[in-house]
Amino acid sequence: MLKGKNAIITGTRRGIGRATVETFASFGANIWACARKQDDTFEEDMRQISDRYSVSIWPVYFDVTDGGQIKEAVQSIRKQKVSIDVLVNMVGIVEDSTAFLMTSIDKMKHLFDTNFFAATLLTQYVSRLMARQSCGSIVNIASIAGLDGEPAQYEYATSKAAIVGATKHLARELASSNIRVNAVAPGMVETEMGAKIEKNLRDHMLNKVIMKRMGKPAEIANTVAFLASDYASYMTGQIIRVDGGM
Repeated sequence: MLKGKNAIITGTRRGIGRATVETFASFGANIWACARKQDDTFEEDMRQISDRYSVSIWPVYFDVTDGGQIKEAVQSIRKQKVSIDVLVNMVGIVEDSTAFLMTSIDKMKHLFDTNFFAATLLTQYVSRLMARQSCGSIVNIASIAGLDGEPAQYEYATSKAAIVGATKHLARELASSNIRVNAVAPGMVETEMGAKIEKNLRDHMLNKVIMKRMGKPAEIANTVAFLASDYASYMTGQIIRVDGGM
């Protein structure tokens, strides 16, 4: 489904990001696997995936909250002189749950820097390169929290709502360059981030899920791969819920 395509994926060390690397590789994509810091365990994991599916995986390291590092990373990718067909803005964080009235603006700004502005800046750089190619697919990771307002605290829900709005706007603005922009909105997923949701809230949300279980990272990754592929060639500006039915 992605044979011969080259994809930049952020947040690849664990969870949905790591599952997306493996899914993309299984479908034949070459990948720039982005993480914050270099370590041998991560590089060995990427090497094993690369060998398993006979694709190229190039680890790239940068702090998504540092604009200078993002620019340098994109420049290093550009120097390889191959097409950039897909960008997946996967990286995101959730803070410990606190009530809106008790949450500082600084804490909110930090979360927005990671969940929204990092994806915005990376998209800005990469979409310029895609525009020169007159093709590309961008997949953002939103959340049901950005659509429904739960299950999350104020700053997380609003940062993901911003991703939803950005996806719809950029789909219109970049369409003339033949760049598609879509987003996946996961529900409750079995990840470290999902485990941070307070137990009573998690149980409350799971009671709303028709399938009565949390999703698996690979189930989200499969939808990301579909949106990135030519099978979704007539889809842009869409927010796809993958939530087990809520």
